[in-house]
Amino acid sequence: MPQKQNPPKIGDIGPDFTLKDHNSKDLKLSELRGKRVLLSFHPLAWTEVCAKQMQSLEANKDVFASLNTAPIGLSIDSVPCKKAWADSLGIKTVPLVADFWPHGEVAIAYGVFREKNGFSERANIILDEKGKVVFFKVYEISQLPDINEIIGFIKGL
Repeated sequence: MPQKQNPPKIGDIGPDFTLKDHNSKDLKLSELRGKRVLLSFHPLAWTEVCAKQMQSLEANKDVFASLNTAPIGLSIDSVPCKKAWADSLGIKTVPLVADFWPHGEVAIAYGVFREKNGFSERANIILDEKGKVVFFKVYEISQLPDINEIIGFIKGL
């Protein structure tokens, strides 16, 4: 049963985690200190809005690199599912990580797990170079996040 969610607030250190990406490589959040991190939560692979959300990260990979920002796509899907999805979308650079087991543990830690649905909210959370939460926004499930809003916010840091 998922635990009570207490999302981190602006200024809090984001909860650390280690998850496998779509290439079965461990991605440890705390190892990205010194970079800004965009945690881009999406409900489920193989859905249209989620695909566009992840493709927008990949399409802007050079912009993120120029802003010292590591974009990460997160959902509760399994590693094999994320791998097949990344391949089908042509995502080569942006890690798509699997918050599969324990089911939704990272989404729970960040307060974006939808217990009634068993998947995460659509949300963007930005951490600064020290791992502090500086941006936290939850979107309607059907809404594609505006990548230019995210890039504009990061440029302003």
